[in-house]
Amino acid sequence: MENLPLVSISCITFNHSKYVRQCFDSFLMQKTNFKFEVIVHDDASTDGTKEIIEEYTAKYPDIFFPMYQEENQYSKGVRGFMPKFNFPRCRGKYIALCEGDDYWIDENKLQKQVDFLENNEEYIAC
Repeated sequence: MENLPLVSISCITFNHSKYVRQCFDSFLMQKTNFKFEVIVHDDASTDGTKEIIEEYTAKYPDIFFPMYQEENQYSKGVRGFMPKFNFPRCRGKYIALCEGDDYWIDENKLQKQVDFLENNEEYIAC
């Protein structure tokens, strides 16, 4: 049986080369007692974002799972990247959201949220 991640982090990027390292490092600093994955969608960045994603994917192939667009989908009128491109690829019971120009400051963010949701089944989000 495959050891599936409990959490899938959904991250969308477009020309976020100035920010995406800090974003990804904030995922990697998470202290958890469970496995997580990072599902990345890049909308045909032209500023080096793709190369940074490739670097992290090469270094952490069991964590980072990218999808790269050849043509910018937003300019073609496509909207809803997370539900359209990322959510179908998520294997976790829970999905955490963070776009490539944002980052997390609490190294226990995922653990706190999972602990809350696992202990409070009447909640579906936090």
